[in-house]
Amino acid sequence: MEDSTNLLTNEKARLYCLENIVESLNEGVMMSDREGKIRLYNSAQEKLEGLDKQEIIGKHLWSAYNYNPQYSEHKHTFKTGKPIFSRYRAHSRVNGVPKYVNYSTYPIQKDGETIAVFSLSTNETNLKNRLHETIELKRHSDQGESVKQTLKNGTTFTFDDIKGKSLALKNLIREAQNISVHNTDVLIVGETGTGKELFAQSMHNHSPRANKPFVAINCAAIPETLLESTLFGTVKGAYTGAANQIGLFEYAKDGTLFLDEINSMPITLQSKLMRVLQERLVRRVGANEVIPVECTVISASNEDPVKLIDEGKMRLDLFYRIAHTSLYITPLRERTEDIHFFIEYFLGKYQKKYMKAIPKLSKDLLSTLIQYQWPGNTRELEHLIENLIIRTSESDQQMDLDHLPAYIRRKILPDTKKLEDKKKNPFKSIFTTSQEHFIQKTLDQTDWNISQAAKKLGITRQSLQYHIKKHGLERPPTGRKS
Repeated sequence: MEDSTNLLTNEKARLYCLENIVESLNEGVMMSDREGKIRLYNSAQEKLEGLDKQEIIGKHLWSAYNYNPQYSEHKHTFKTGKPIFSRYRAHSRVNGVPKYVNYSTYPIQKDGETIAVFSLSTNETNLKNRLHETIELKRHSDQGESVKQTLKNGTTFTFDDIKGKSLALKNLIREAQNISVHNTDVLIVGETGTGKELFAQSMHNHSPRANKPFVAINCAAIPETLLESTLFGTVKGAYTGAANQIGLFEYAKDGTLFLDEINSMPITLQSKLMRVLQERLVRRVGANEVIPVECTVISASNEDPVKLIDEGKMRLDLFYRIAHTSLYITPLRERTEDIHFFIEYFLGKYQKKYMKAIPKLSKDLLSTLIQYQWPGNTRELEHLIENLIIRTSESDQQMDLDHLPAYIRRKILPDTKKLEDKKKNPFKSIFTTSQEHFIQKTLDQTDWNISQAAKKLGITRQSLQYHIKKHGLERPPTGRKS
């Protein structure tokens, strides 16, 4: 038997040890030979790319990854003998989803001749998770209220300023962070008061464009006649009183342009915006020449884009241009944990602002705030808490419903009574086993009008469509009697 302890002279033992070392690495390793066939593919690479190494090893690179051989980086490195550093690409797809990895490719040379090529892929999962955890800890670490300063790029907020504890919010922040690093046009959808601009500014400050300008415009706040010139600019003589003026697309340069309430933009202007986003060229009103558009565009809508398209308020082709990817902010009423959090957070904030020692909330008041639907979301909750602080005396035993301003009481209390009677949301008050019958009955009563049925059930259109699909419900043929 050969002496396996002397690794310097026993090549088989050395090879065995080296193969085990490569297999145990946290970094992915993939090696190909002169013919471009994969000869080494470790478990880390397997996890990174979501492929099966038993099916990969022995295949040509272009066959395993399904691409043209002339674009093979391994062939290029084999031919030139020069390494390729720090690439970030997806060579594999799993269920249609690209698997991006950060890698470098190196030649292996012996006696001045390249005999193989290998790629070393970095596993960034743990690093990203630690980064997200650090951001999350920093976001919750500052319990005091600091005075925000406007940054040089025109923003005020970062992800550190997004408060809340719910899992839905944490996942949303992580999704927004991952999107922002790609400099792609984004559509943020959320109800009034959910913090769409807060997310837009945070995404800009998390992106590679963070030191570039952030320019925001509310499309609903500017008259239609001025919105076009505001966005695209004008030249002198374009119309009476027109002067040479750059538009916001030019002003944003290679930063970010935030189009808030884009659902308020007139259809006639939507077609012009679509062309600008498609061609990445802007033409000032009255001008002949075009100017390249370099900024990222983040849009926001306080209405469901599917509904807007169905109602003819938004062009479908514009949606595809502004929403290379979309971010949906969950309403506050669906994040009960955050309702609790913000009640305490705003109580603390306005206690300090008005320098008042206030009593606790009564059970009735707390229950009312938790059950209320919050159509104005976080903004409405903050407004209510501030009013409570102002109207409460330090001598009061507790804060109760009587401390609410009359107009707020009228708005909240009827909703609470409906909830107590299980009439506000009948769908959620029935057992799961009867949901199918209840949904079918409601759909038949509304002649399968999704919006009306969802309103009657007290749920969103998307939720109703989910349950229709879940229960396999189908609209009865015309003429069928119920």
